[in-house]
Amino acid sequence: QVQLVESGGGLVQAGGSLRLSCAASGRTSAINRMGWFRQAPGKEREFVATIARNSDSVSYADPVKGRFFISRDNAKNTVYLQMRSLQPEDTAVYYCAARRALVLSYEFWGPGTQVTVSS
Repeated sequence: QVQLVESGGGLVQAGGSLRLSCAASGRTSAINRMGWFRQAPGKEREFVATIARNSDSVSYADPVKGRFFISRDNAKNTVYLQMRSLQPEDTAVYYCAARRALVLSYEFWGPGTQVTVSS
């Protein structure tokens, strides 16, 4: 099993920045791809960004391209989401997720961290 815990959320003004972290524990050697998702009030959870184990493959949802940047440090079993130029529409609970190689859907999820952007 893999456990994920997010941190770094909070309240920020529009135009500000935050960096989220997600620490993994347990069978971390089995983790291949990691990602970030978010869920705003009254909306479905949506994909934000993903990164492969060797950081050689990353992708972003269109609304965050050019503003959010995902990275990982395998030595620390941690994935990061640097968020810049935050807007009120970025307000959501942000979740970290992970999956093993050859598994198509994300298997492991963190409890989430709240990000609130004030206008």
